[in-house]
Amino acid sequence: MIRVNTAFDRPDPALVDRLAAYSAATIHEAQGRLGALASAIKPVDPEMSLCGPAFTVRCAPRDNIMLQVAIAHARPGDVIVVSAGDYAEAGSFGDVLANACVAKGLGGLITDTGVRDTRELRALGFPVFSRSVSIKGTVKETVGPMAEPVLIGGELVRPGDVVRADADGVVVVRREDLADVLRKSQERIDAEEAYIASYRAGKSVIEVSGL
Repeated sequence: MIRVNTAFDRPDPALVDRLAAYSAATIHEAQGRLGALASAIKPVDPEMSLCGPAFTVRCAPRDNIMLQVAIAHARPGDVIVVSAGDYAEAGSFGDVLANACVAKGLGGLITDTGVRDTRELRALGFPVFSRSVSIKGTVKETVGPMAEPVLIGGELVRPGDVVRADADGVVVVRREDLADVLRKSQERIDAEEAYIASYRAGKSVIEVSGL
């Protein structure tokens, strides 16, 4: 049975804001090298960055009706996470829908299918991370689940999990692990800063790393 939900638990916004201070790579390493989406999912502009609760939706390949439903129901700050079968040959999102997202104050879009109007998306500044860029249009025919767990980029993303994305990639953090991942991310930053200080003081990589 297809479940089209509109409500789910979201993480503490203060914790989400704190997570945004760390890179996707730092978070991935800090949580035991877990949560990284496939590297094929990239920003349409390397300056784009996002961090927010996932509003998940599943679309049929070359069909974006459920993406539009998700945009209509998402809340400010939510990141729309679209699982569409890892199908590259479709432009399921462009500048018109991006303007709808901006008008609602949404936090960004992550999709395993294609997008288009990339020049306009870059000018608008709405963060978009996609599997591909494609001019091929989509239909609006197939109902799918919304605010349910989805598989995207080889990772399970649940509604309310936190997604962090930057120029290097996309990582997902389980909502219940957020405080722990924040602590471990800061510990990793502290350790890396100590390594850099040691290098600048004249120590070798072998010495610092204990190789």
